[in-house]
Amino acid sequence: MKATDELKKEHQGIGLMLRVLEAVSHKFARGEQIRDDHLDGMMEFLSIFVDKCHHGKEEEFLFPALEAAGVPRGGGPIEVMLSEHEQGRKLVARLKDAVTNSQSGDHKIAASAHLIVNEYVALMTQHIAKENTVLFPMADAKLDLNKDTELLGAFERLERERIGAGKHDEFHALLDQLQDTFLK
Repeated sequence: MKATDELKKEHQGIGLMLRVLEAVSHKFARGEQIRDDHLDGMMEFLSIFVDKCHHGKEEEFLFPALEAAGVPRGGGPIEVMLSEHEQGRKLVARLKDAVTNSQSGDHKIAASAHLIVNEYVALMTQHIAKENTVLFPMADAKLDLNKDTELLGAFERLERERIGAGKHDEFHALLDQLQDTFLK
């Protein structure tokens, strides 16, 4: 498996969470309550899996490897991806605040959460498409087998050290549970 294949596989899980978030967004728009444990799981997934794990792999390992292979950091896809990662972090921070307050039953806050979710889903959907169709093919063309093997090892270490053993599997179990709850 290539390093980019692992990142694409993570994109599939993230895509599923985006579909869950869309379903939850519709519930927010209708003023429906969402269980706290579901919301907590979603926020943890966005903060830990998407940002610390997935974006961490890209920012700390893939992007520097691409730079070392001659892809400029500024004025190209790396700069765009970094900017979008930061936009995503800001939206997740706003969403966490809105979700925390939405459970109070305040419909204005729930409506705000609905809008933030829609903005985040739109951002991440186009972001994933750009990575899958532009950045990852570029990485596959620029990085040799040795660098790819090194990246896979670095990705594994990051997961172990940053999110802990078994946490990746817990996130997939959470995705299954949320899919059963919100998408069936």
